[in-house]
Amino acid sequence: MMLFLLMMSPVRAEWAGAGRPMMGTEVSVYLWHDDAAVAEQYIEEVFAEASRIDELMSTYKETSLISSINRHAADEPVFAGDELFNLIRRALDISVLTHGAFDITYDSVGKYYDFHEHRRPDDATVAREKVLIDYRLVELDDVAQSVHFKKQGVRINLGGIAKGYVVERGIDILRRNGVQNAIVTAGGDSRLLGDRRGRPFVIGIRDPRKDGEVAMSIPLEDEAVSTSGDYERYFEEDGVRYHHIIQPSTGAPANGVHSATVVGPDAVMTDALSTSVFVMGVDLGLRLIAGLPDYESIVIDADGRIFYSDGLQPPPVAATQATP
Repeated sequence: MMLFLLMMSPVRAEWAGAGRPMMGTEVSVYLWHDDAAVAEQYIEEVFAEASRIDELMSTYKETSLISSINRHAADEPVFAGDELFNLIRRALDISVLTHGAFDITYDSVGKYYDFHEHRRPDDATVAREKVLIDYRLVELDDVAQSVHFKKQGVRINLGGIAKGYVVERGIDILRRNGVQNAIVTAGGDSRLLGDRRGRPFVIGIRDPRKDGEVAMSIPLEDEAVSTSGDYERYFEEDGVRYHHIIQPSTGAPANGVHSATVVGPDAVMTDALSTSVFVMGVDLGLRLIAGLPDYESIVIDADGRIFYSDGLQPPPVAATQATP
């Protein structure tokens, strides 16, 4: 996981929660409730929602709707349904906002990576496939709610936005059930509901090169926070780190940054923006965030230096060790 939750030590009976392996990471839910049985019911509802979204949007599942789009959308428009269509629309809007730094068509190259097997595409494959990384090759029909690819070989992958969507949907479920204090996390994406009963949640940002340690902790209330880093899915070969965050303009893993964290009111946006800032680098990334008044960012560059957007101040003392 890319974010550490530093909130419950000691654990109190009124806090209920659990974590499960899902979506290629861990999804966790913690909430405050007077009735443990009711809390467990709400937690299960959040996990069920995460599973439903994964079945719809995972490119690793051949039966998912997004896999069907990837198989057929170059031949004919494919009906995406309201939910998936709207998320794809948001992703394309963010591509415009970030001048292509965020691009869900990265999967034409990304599909050749296998981080478990230490496999990557060779230079010829990257050169051939990177011309298909272009969000403008995805055509949407708002009336038919369909997706069409303008070239054969285009693929879309919502890995840079779906986990943010999951945690946002999870918090929506808890809020509708009257929960006032909670946190839902999926990998590097967290959405906070309220606070820790009068105190802020404390989120630890992982040290990119020291496993199990955090570079700093930040207090947050009723916010979303997402971190994209080069350390969650990667392997090293001949001294080069190959990771899952693809630079759309080159088709190669982005470099220059170890991690980018974005804080703001919407986890879908923080998820996509953390990827965008990582790809754009410190200067352009923080310039992007400066134009979005509701969002802030912390970036750790390839030399380990920490940079903050204008609305954030460096903490007086950085956290050094994550606690359960």
